[in-house]
Amino acid sequence: MLALNLAKIRTPNEHFEQVYRPEVLGGENDVYRIVAPVSLAFDIHKDKDKFHLVGRVKTTLEMPCSRCLEPFTVDVDAPFDLRYQPHAEHRGVSEREVEADDMDTAFYSNDEIELGQLMEEQFYLALPMKPLCKDDCKGLCPNCGTNLNKATCDCHTTWEDPRLAALRAIKKES
Repeated sequence: MLALNLAKIRTPNEHFEQVYRPEVLGGENDVYRIVAPVSLAFDIHKDKDKFHLVGRVKTTLEMPCSRCLEPFTVDVDAPFDLRYQPHAEHRGVSEREVEADDMDTAFYSNDEIELGQLMEEQFYLALPMKPLCKDDCKGLCPNCGTNLNKATCDCHTTWEDPRLAALRAIKKES
């Protein structure tokens, strides 16, 4: 567990910088794999029990292409600007409207900010909507599964809906 101990922050402004090995973060999941050291750097602005973190996280992620399923790498350089406040501050509060500042606000407990969670969140936000190994990726053949970027196949690529066979027969008769 990678955590920032907030009890050790004594001044209103401090700087944090650390490089983590990929295996420390456990960066293997269904979406991506961390393949390079992760650089995390941010400034901490303290206001009583509230903290404002402004910085960036950098690394390289490996993920499968959404067309051909081949792994490829994505460089991540994700800036962030987050506010943290104690988790207990909103207990017992009834329904209220979500304000713009709430979108950048996270919560901490036990005087610790979970840095692993912060980095993972930034990785997910930096991922492309449709990850492609290259813009002109041809993908896989829907019939035989051949990677069309590496080879060609002799599969028949047009598909006719069997439910429309009756209509095709009527069209041929006329």
